[in-house]
Amino acid sequence: MQLFESLFEFLFKYRPTVYEKGDLAFGHSSVVMLAALVVAAAIVAAAITYRRVRARSTGRDRAVLLGLRVATFAVLLLCLFRPMLVLSAALPQRNFVGILLDDSRSMQIADRGGRARSEFLAEQFTPEESALMKQLSERFMLRFFRFSSSAERTAGPRELTYTGPQTHLGDALDRARQELSSVPLSGLVLVTDGADNAHTPLTDQLLSLRARGVPVFTVGVGREQFTKDIEISRVETPHSVLRGASVVVDLLISQTGFGGRKVPLVVEDAGRIVSTDTITLPPDGETSPVRVSVTAMEKGPRVFKFRIAPQAGEMVTQNNEQEALVIVSDRKEKVLYFDGEPRSEFAFLRRAVGDDPNLQLVSLLRTAENKYWRAGIDDPEELAGGFPKTREELFSYRALILGSIEASFFTHDQLRMIAEFVSERGGGLLLLGGRSAFAEGGYAGTPLADVIPVELDPDAAKRTEPWFVEYTPELTPAGRIHSSTQIAGSAAQSAARWKELPAVSSVNRIARLKPGATALLMGRVADGGRGQQPVLAFQRFGAGKSVALPVQDTWMWQMHAVIPVDDMTHETFWRQMLRWLVSGVPGTVTIAASADRVAPKVPVVLRADVRDATYLRVNNATVSATIVGSDGAPREVPMEWTVDRDGEYRASFTPDAAGLYEVRVSARTADTVVAGDTIFVQAAELNTEYFDAELRTTQLQRIAQETGGQYYTAETLSKLPEDLTFTRSGATVLQQMDLWDMPAIFLLLITLVSTEWAYRKSRGLA
Repeated sequence: MQLFESLFEFLFKYRPTVYEKGDLAFGHSSVVMLAALVVAAAIVAAAITYRRVRARSTGRDRAVLLGLRVATFAVLLLCLFRPMLVLSAALPQRNFVGILLDDSRSMQIADRGGRARSEFLAEQFTPEESALMKQLSERFMLRFFRFSSSAERTAGPRELTYTGPQTHLGDALDRARQELSSVPLSGLVLVTDGADNAHTPLTDQLLSLRARGVPVFTVGVGREQFTKDIEISRVETPHSVLRGASVVVDLLISQTGFGGRKVPLVVEDAGRIVSTDTITLPPDGETSPVRVSVTAMEKGPRVFKFRIAPQAGEMVTQNNEQEALVIVSDRKEKVLYFDGEPRSEFAFLRRAVGDDPNLQLVSLLRTAENKYWRAGIDDPEELAGGFPKTREELFSYRALILGSIEASFFTHDQLRMIAEFVSERGGGLLLLGGRSAFAEGGYAGTPLADVIPVELDPDAAKRTEPWFVEYTPELTPAGRIHSSTQIAGSAAQSAARWKELPAVSSVNRIARLKPGATALLMGRVADGGRGQQPVLAFQRFGAGKSVALPVQDTWMWQMHAVIPVDDMTHETFWRQMLRWLVSGVPGTVTIAASADRVAPKVPVVLRADVRDATYLRVNNATVSATIVGSDGAPREVPMEWTVDRDGEYRASFTPDAAGLYEVRVSARTADTVVAGDTIFVQAAELNTEYFDAELRTTQLQRIAQETGGQYYTAETLSKLPEDLTFTRSGATVLQQMDLWDMPAIFLLLITLVSTEWAYRKSRGLA
């Protein structure tokens, strides 16, 4: 590109940018018009002469020679008309230029031959030392701005600290434009690596700059691609989990220069190592998902750190670690288990979770027609009439387990209510196998058919012989890293333990998984048989999730002869399963923050969702948030209904200093407390600037193009003063730049004359 521009300037006298900004005009006069008539007459005379001259020439020869002669005269005629470019040039010392200097942490990255980006910035933009600044100051009045998450006036690079935690390009450009709005402004110069982590589009600010005729000239600093770097680019964790639950964390890891290398991934909780895994890095330039499992043993807000040790030669080491905030709850979650017949699965499941301090299993067992046995209830009236008949009664539970109970037991309204328990309430539904479950229980064609994550066997009702198969459970790739299947200390130990468990039986024929469902366990026919079917599968349905476990005797993992007496596999499986089943199930009032980890002084938007006991959205509630910082002083913030969404209320607060902020929300209707919720927000110095920190050339080119400016690198930066001179903004004067004396025209004339002579010579006409 640089070579092309230099060649263009040599041939056509000026750079391509000058042609883009200028308008073509001609400076002819009456004398020129007379000369033009003479040239035109010469062209006519040449044409007549060539028509009369025959000799040894052919018609083709005469046509070629006439064309060359006419082209020569035409070029001379063009020069006589004095073609020129007319540009608007800035008046010296009458216009201002705003220079915005990136003061964020990413400017400390040493990716310029071992030198930091900040050194380049200081060399080029320090007024007393830079040749570039001397040229600019001779033509313009300069105003410097420093920016990161905000912009402010500065005297120059000497005042920069390069400690800004974030970069907001749009806000910086808007602030500089506003401050210079009262003076003639030729343009803004944006010096940065282009990393913008404001999470808001630049479109509005760029449109505003273009509408006001303020071009932005962007200067890129840094490398477009690091030669050696490892980055944990994203961490996804559950918002909250029960104490003792297995927390499955998804990470995205990218790297350059270390493809295929095995490195340790360490997980820490408050400085204590809780997990260490060895991972294989993806090929260069690729991003690879990694999933790790951590057991949350301490209650309260926990900040988990995920890190990979810096490797030799890395350009950036600060992006080797990420932190995530997880709220570990120590409350009891209420689960309703309804089974239609006394059986061992019912008894062993209750026993498996009976001692769990975080699970309250309310059991309802049909012992005869219209007779039920209840356990785990809070008061004598609970479930006195059998299975819940109202939304309010059913929706008071966080999860529902249906055992071997036929669909005809429920009314149509109850079946629809169970489907809404999943889709609208956001609850977890687990369906166990049994002779009256799934297709064998008549659930095909009911409101629950869409909720169930597996396709029911359409021929189940036609079978005369009962279906019975023993399956050996096998983990799927998804099951290896899923929290519900972690039955040992680590994912590898869990996978090994699953291979040792005995077979279980099923009396339910499953056709196949639904398209959106995920299989965690597949059952292979035991004793060398052929065939398999899903043993454990789930799908997201509406706001909740549904799980299918079409086996009838998981208690074999406790009572089989190969299982030691003190083995806790069965208990661990059911506790992890129910913990996952109730995870993420919302209450009637929920609170969420725009981010759970922010830098101090960065506003946090709070959003509350308010529903009544039947989980219908409430718009007339009085909602407020209580915010408690590290100083312990509570602060009340009223939340307003958003109007555009039912049941949604919003507010915002700004953490003043680093620390952990507790946010409690409460809602009232008619002087009655509906419910509340609590979240935590951590204010801390973030390493956002070190992630995805390569030079964003495309971003900077877009800013320049959409505002009428130019993009520069270190090699082309010397052109900046000239380009700023020819902007049409500020106080300008028209400037004429001749084109008739371009080297290209001189070369064209020589080429035409030489070609005519050479053609004559070759045809013997000279």
